[in-house]
Formats: sequence, structure tokens, C-alpha cells
Amino acid sequence: MSSSVEKPVKSKQRAVVICPGRGTYNKEELGYLQRLHGDKTEIVSLIDDYRESQGQIKVSELDGMDNYSMRVHTAGENASALIYACALSDYQAINQDEFDIVAVTGNSMGWYIALAVAGALKPQQAIELINTMGSMMTNGVIGGQMIYPIINDDWQIDNEKEQQVMQWLAQANEKAGCEVHISINLGGYIVFGGNKAGLKALETLLPVVQDRYPMNLFNHAAFHTPLLTDVSKQAMDKMSSSMFNAPKVPLIDGLGQVWQPYSCDTKQLYNYTLDTQVVAPYNFSKAIEVAIKEFAPDKLIILGPGATLGGAVAQSLIAHQWQDMANKEDFITLQKENPYILAMGLMEQRKQVIE
Repeated sequence: MSSSVEKPVKSKQRAVVICPGRGTYNKEELGYLQRLHGDKTEIVSLIDDYRESQGQIKVSELDGMDNYSMRVHTAGENASALIYACALSDYQAINQDEFDIVAVTGNSMGWYIALAVAGALKPQQAIELINTMGSMMTNGVIGGQMIYPIINDDWQIDNEKEQQVMQWLAQANEKAGCEVHISINLGGYIVFGGNKAGLKALETLLPVVQDRYPMNLFNHAAFHTPLLTDVSKQAMDKMSSSMFNAPKVPLIDGLGQVWQPYSCDTKQLYNYTLDTQVVAPYNFSKAIEVAIKEFAPDKLIILGPGATLGGAVAQSLIAHQWQDMANKEDFITLQKENPYILAMGLMEQRKQVIE
């Protein structure tokens, strides 16, 4: 009589998926869809058909251009749909036999992508929302954004520097005609949003660091600030809460709130998406804190295109000394030995996600 020994079932790794924001399709990413997602014709066709119905350039054409154009590729009406197509295709490429996706979050415009990948928006509704929000400023960008670091060389947040920056922010707002706000808490950086006068006033107060900051973000509006109140109203007039469903996967928003599949109020989700996060700061750092502490993932998977969010995520982990990471060197060591962050825009890390 022979007995067979059953092989132990390999347990999946718990993963939180992070969706990228507007600044992630750059010159190096040109051709991302063609190179990596030739098989995702259904997704790309749906987005292309919708764009064509709106009289806009198809994302496949934008991705397939011979040369990258800052003016064309970073324009809101193009960048948002293009990044969505790349990120959604990446999400569908994740090996779900290896990874159990326990939550989804995103940075800024990545919130809209997170809604789509988590199933809170069906494909047709997702491209409608993303394209509509991305096209709100076709006739002129409202205000702008500027980024500035509040960390030291070890990627630890410098509390004194942060307090000083807040004082300069208050000082800039005291000047006539100036309006500038915190737009995004981005790991070891603050993104400010404001009118031109406000950003200029703040820029003159902030000391230049690393020969590049304060850095104005090209073609970016004053997202997540009261300057976008009218945009929020227009969006709510154009789109209704009936577009939204309860997500299939928990969603972590820019306040650190979790929207659960079985207890989600879709009207509130609609209000948060088209009102709250449009006009109030987006705390990406808080979203990452909630992701690691509430969901205890084995990996954080950052969807492409690009890999610019990696630094901000790492700085958020260091702030909480996650897995004993106290500084930049600790993070780099861990990433070499057994990467905790897997950015799909980096080929070496991508392989670990899709194979």
C-alpha cells in the first residue's frame, strides 16, 4: 500500500499596490505600452475609442510617437489617460498566483487609477472620470505646483526644517495677492500648490538645495488646494455618484481613510473623489503609513510608468522605522538583499512581480 505525500501549498505574498501620479510618464517612458503591453489590446482599445470620441489623440499614438514632447505628453488631457493606460496594464500583469493584493492606494491622480484597479469604477466609467478630470484645464492651467524637500541626506525628516518651511509658507501668504497651500505630503517632500504670485513669493524664501529645489512642476495645476474649487463643482455637475461601485479590494485614500468592499458608501466615495481630495491636501505619506500598519504587506508594488514614487515611499517607511529601516543606507541594503518595494517601472524589480 503506497501513500502519497501532498506538497505543501505555497502561500502568496501579501501586497499593497501603489498607483502613480501625473509626473510619471517622462522621456524615458516613451513607448512603455508598446514595449511591455502589446498583449493588452482590450484595455488600450477601450481608452483609445473613448479618447477618439472626445476628439483627442489616442494613448497608443501618444505612446508610439518618435519623440517625447514636454508640451504634448505632460498636458493634463494627455498625461492622465496615458499614465492610466500604462498603470492599469501593469496591474493586470501582476502574477496573482504569487501575490495576494490586500489593498490599493495611489498618489494624487493615482487615486483615480486606484479606484479603477480596485473595481470601484468599471472600465468605461474609469476612463470617463480620468479623462474628464485630466481635461478640465485644456483652456489654461489654474495656478501651479512646486516641490521642496524636508529631509536630510539620510532621508530622515528634519522636523526643524519642516517647521521653518511652514513659517515661510505663512510668510508668503501674508503678501498681497499671494495664495499658496500644501498640496501633497510626499514622503520627505512637500508639494505646494498656489497661484503664480504665491509660488513666486514662497520660492524667494526657500533656500536652494541640491541645485534643483525649490522645483516648479511643468504643466501641473494647483491640485489639492482651494484654487480648484470651481473644477470640483464642474466635475460634480458632469458626473454622478452612480458611476461608483463598492471596491473589490480595500482602498486607502489621501486622508489615510480605508474604503472597504462591504461597508463602502459610494455617495461618500464620490464626494471624497470629486470634492474633498480636489480642494484639500493629499497626504500620500499617511496613505503609506496606513498601508503598512493596517495591512502588514510583504511587498509594496508600485505600478509604472516610471519609478519616481520609490523614494517617497522609502522615506515614508524610514519615518516609521519599518522593518528596522532608520535611514537611506538601511533602505538600500534591504532593497539589495530582499526588496520590500517592487517598482514595475524598473525591469529588475518588474520581473519579480510578473513571473
